[in-house]
This record gives sequence, C-alpha cells and structure tokens, in this order.
Amino acid sequence: MDFDFIQRFVPMYVKAAELTLRIGAIGILLSLAVGVLCCLTRYFRVPVLRQVAAAYIELARNTPLLVQLFFLYFGLPKVGVKLSAEACAITGLTFLGGAYMAEALRSGLEAVDKAQAESGMCLGLTTLQNLRFVILPQALATAIPAIGANAIFLIKETSVFSAVALADLMYVAKDLIGMYYKTDEALLMLTVAYLALLLPLSIAFSLLERRLRYAGFGNSVQGQ
Repeated sequence: MDFDFIQRFVPMYVKAAELTLRIGAIGILLSLAVGVLCCLTRYFRVPVLRQVAAAYIELARNTPLLVQLFFLYFGLPKVGVKLSAEACAITGLTFLGGAYMAEALRSGLEAVDKAQAESGMCLGLTTLQNLRFVILPQALATAIPAIGANAIFLIKETSVFSAVALADLMYVAKDLIGMYYKTDEALLMLTVAYLALLLPLSIAFSLLERRLRYAGFGNSVQGQ
C-alpha cells in the first residue's frame, strides 16, 4: 500500500467529495419537493395530474439513472437543448429520486388512520390546516426510515455521474487508476470517502427517527 500516493491525492478526493455532496444534497431536496407534489396529487385524487404522477413514477423507477443521464447529456443536444454535466446530474437525480420519495411519502400518508383526519375536520380545521398540522406530521414520522434509505440510495447513485464527465468521486478514482495503476490505493480512498459521506447521514436519520418516535408521532399512527 503506497501511503505517499494516498497522501498526495487526498485533496483531490476531498474536492470530489464536496462536489458529490453538493449535487447529492440538491438532488435530495428537489426529490423531496417532487415527491410531495406527486404524492399529494395521488392522495387527493386530482384528475389528470394523478395519472401523470403515476406514469412518471413508473417511468422513473423502471429506468436506470445511467440511461436517464445519457438521454439528458447526449440525447437532448440532438434537439437543440444543451445542459452542463452538473445540470444533467441534478436533473437526473431529481427525476429518479422524486419517484422514490413519492412512494415513501405515500406509504406514510396511507399509514395515518382516517379517524385522525376526521378528528381534525371536527375541530374546524380546513383541509390545508388538517393536512399541515394533523396528517403530514404523522405521515412524515412514519416515512422517515424510507426517506432516509432513499437519501442514502441517491448519494450512492452519484457514482454514475462520471459517465457524463463530471469530476465526482468515481471519476477521480477511475482517472487515478488509469494514470498510475494504483488500484488498491484509489479504491481504498474511494471507499473511505463514501463512508465519510454516508455514515453521518445514516446516523442522522436514525437519530431523527428515534426522536420522532419518542415525541409520539409514530406511536399515534401505530396505535390506531
């Protein structure tokens, strides 16, 4: 194991990790926004939009992210639409992640007993107030494990961004292996970098899930 080589190229991995984390964070936040919209259109059975959301979810979940990136990066320029590698990465991650987040949130909403919503209406809450103060808190508490798993999944999916010439962690590792043939060292740094990104995220979601459970949100749903 060449530790001099590792010490020399650690800064390059740190820079790539920052890019990976930034794109991953943006993709996760946008995925949550898309997921909420899709979930609500299906939950409230909004005409037309409900069918559009269902079709989008099936398309996104049943096509690989790599294929979606190729379409964005190589296909769209054929019709005059050019996106940067970073824009393609964020768009592809959001497109894929939005479908998974929508399903996670849908499972959370369906876990909320109808009596909870009916109780809110009896108290005089409007539909939006009922959704905001009664239904969503309980749904999110139930969906947190799935949301956390999806967030970790999306960070790991960033490993395919090197296919569109984005200098992420995988791109750096492949580049160093190709130039210096230091496979063990490059892959070791790659593994450590992903652990450094994903382990704190996993711990944070576990703590959040535990805190919500102690606050009683999860118990209020499961106790119905």
